[in-house]
Amino acid sequence: MCSEEYGDIELKCENCGQPFIFTAGEQQFYAEKNFQNQPKRCKACRDARKQRVRGEMFHSVCAQCGQEAIVPFKPTEGRPVYCSECFAQMRSN
Repeated sequence: MCSEEYGDIELKCENCGQPFIFTAGEQQFYAEKNFQNQPKRCKACRDARKQRVRGEMFHSVCAQCGQEAIVPFKPTEGRPVYCSECFAQMRSN
């Protein structure tokens, strides 16, 4: 199905009660991923929920490339921390 076969739908967020638009593009994405249910939360509430689930993030410097690394754990003194790109590269080797 192409996005022209979908139409924007107005939904109500179950958290904040505000209306939000479930766009045709989002509907197509949901269909491609075989998601069965429409979203229940607006983008702001989804983002807030993700942040709560992920917890606190910590800033550090990548031990390999020197770029900023944002990690979901408190870095320990003397142990290297890697940015996501360097970490992925190390895992693939």
